[in-house]
Amino acid sequence: MLVCFGLSWPINAMKAWKSRTAVGTSWMFLALITFGYVAGIAAKFVGGMVNWVLAVYFINLAALAVNWAIYARNKALDDKRRQAKAA
Repeated sequence: MLVCFGLSWPINAMKAWKSRTAVGTSWMFLALITFGYVAGIAAKFVGGMVNWVLAVYFINLAALAVNWAIYARNKALDDKRRQAKAA
C-alpha cells in the first residue's frame, strides 16, 4: 500500500502542476491522507517499531507535501482567474 501510494503522489503532482487548476482536487482528501501518514509515523515510534517502513512513510509524506504546495498554487491561480473574470 505504501509503495503504491508512494508511486501515485508524484504522478498526481505532475498532473496537478500541468492542469494549473485546483478544480477536482479535494483538500479534505489530502488532509485525511496527511493525517493517516502522521498517525502511521506516530504509531511506529510509539510501538517501538522503527524500521525501514518508517522511511517510506516519510518519503510519502514529503511527496504529499509537494501535492499540498501545488494545490495552494493552483488555488491561487484559480482565484486570480476568478478575480480577472469579475473585473
